[in-house]
Amino acid sequence: MQQAADWDMARLAAVARGDEPADLAIRGGRVLSVHTREWLDADLLIAEGRVAGVVERGEGDANETHDASGRFVTPGFIDAHVHIESSKLTVEGFATAVVPRGTTAVVTEPHEIGNVLGVPGTTWFMDSADGVPLSCWFMVPSCVPASHFESAGATLGLAEMEQLLEHPRALGVGELMNFPGIIAGDPDELAKVRARGSDHADGHAPGVTGRALDAYAAAGIRSDHESTTVAEALAKRRRGMWVLLREASNARNLRDLLPLVRDHGPDFCAFCTDDREPDHLLGEGHIDHLLRVAVEFGIDPIHALLLATLHPALAHGLDGIGSLTPGARADVVVLPDLSSFRPEAVWVAGALVARDGELCTPITRTAPVEMRDTVHVAPLDDDSFHVPAPGDTATAATRVVGARSGQLLTDHLIEQLPVRDGVVMPAPERDIARLAVVERHVASGRIGNGFVHGFGLRGGAFASTVAHDAHNVVVVGTDDPSMRACVERLAEIGGGIVVARDGAILGELALPVAGLMSDQPPHLVAAKMDELHGMLEQLGVEVEAPFMILSFLALSVIPSLKLTDRGYVDVDRFELVSALADADVSHMSIQ
Repeated sequence: MQQAADWDMARLAAVARGDEPADLAIRGGRVLSVHTREWLDADLLIAEGRVAGVVERGEGDANETHDASGRFVTPGFIDAHVHIESSKLTVEGFATAVVPRGTTAVVTEPHEIGNVLGVPGTTWFMDSADGVPLSCWFMVPSCVPASHFESAGATLGLAEMEQLLEHPRALGVGELMNFPGIIAGDPDELAKVRARGSDHADGHAPGVTGRALDAYAAAGIRSDHESTTVAEALAKRRRGMWVLLREASNARNLRDLLPLVRDHGPDFCAFCTDDREPDHLLGEGHIDHLLRVAVEFGIDPIHALLLATLHPALAHGLDGIGSLTPGARADVVVLPDLSSFRPEAVWVAGALVARDGELCTPITRTAPVEMRDTVHVAPLDDDSFHVPAPGDTATAATRVVGARSGQLLTDHLIEQLPVRDGVVMPAPERDIARLAVVERHVASGRIGNGFVHGFGLRGGAFASTVAHDAHNVVVVGTDDPSMRACVERLAEIGGGIVVARDGAILGELALPVAGLMSDQPPHLVAAKMDELHGMLEQLGVEVEAPFMILSFLALSVIPSLKLTDRGYVDVDRFELVSALADADVSHMSIQ
């Protein structure tokens, strides 16, 4: 989008004075003043892609006029923290989905593609924002891989981070997920906070409170998006951190956190979506959805709009966006009402980019070949997904990941599972399926095996190469042939999502760009996601966003129990643990 050199400051001043006509006048609407928290009965004048003035009705000449009578004129919406790759779409596809809904800017962290393709992939992803009608600023990945328990396709150390920070779209250091290292004062982790070229650093501190939170904030962490309770969010806000209120496809925390805004005001709070799938983007929406949820909860519409406009900009030190004030970039949304928040028109840098829910100019691009062919899996055997049982026993005390619908947190369960021919078996009748993570970057043959509760899977299997953060193959199933069919098919199509039953593939969504994204139009990707959800329902899976839940079962930095290609990770103790365990009262069992 427009940089400082692209606009004529003298002409903007002339339009502001009234000596020259504006390029555009948006007349008759009520303009939001984010700085005084009021609606102004005024016209908006735009020139050089900037706001020239908020003026009295009918004042000033303009070459073009948009009639916003009876409408609400607001700054464009901003997502304070999002991983675009999690939408299964490229930057172009993501923009196609969200810009018509009023999102004009995002602060995104490309650590998903960074885990697969390192500096070259991350650089390409940042470059791909050029020419897109969505302003993208990037936080440079700080934890690739997320921890030493994960096997990523690349490693981004301090030198690589500082190389990426030289990119003109780079803002600062992305979420520091190794919060135990930051809190303990690990010099390598602390060096990342102060990486050369960084303006600030984002946080990731699920469940961290008290003195540990003091240490995390003292290290210079500016924000956090992992709070799940008001008490946790309030503790972070009291320490001067920006609390990013998240409503993702799986991590649905917004309603639980809105009392923070209701009781303590909107300051130091902003909206973010973190990880949102294409069917949710097209069905529910993006930041517009968060606005609807907030207002339905009882939050004043102006306060809700602050969380969607000015506050994300302030949280990231982005001057000149998030407000409709003289000199600010003219990212503008015209809303018919303050309940649906569905824009009738959207401008980015003064250019009309979307109208009535559609982009004015469709974007079509194909990702380069070097961003493809990233899934390399070693040959599988009939026993590849087996957990051997100790000795001659009928059952075995086994660790089970307890998946939670609507949360990234998991439970650390210990269950007595049946043993057959020396192998621990799943128990579909108790909603316990096999879980495996297969290394897919260098075909090492390494597989972590375990079990999961919470999907309701009665038969078959489903798998994905979207598996935060190292993005190996994660597969859940009740029978070995279906699990094997899923993994082998993912290798054949270059990554994506696959569903199988009785050893045969039922359906698939190819994600050939880094095994994470499709460069097909969003509506086609969303339709395929809906089709796969329908297949899972036939297999007994009824939880919301099952593929998003699946994708986080391998993330070794969110409590409590996760599985990587190296085995089970007890995140609370931050160590690898065996799949087999003596019954342990410190961990839960299924009630």
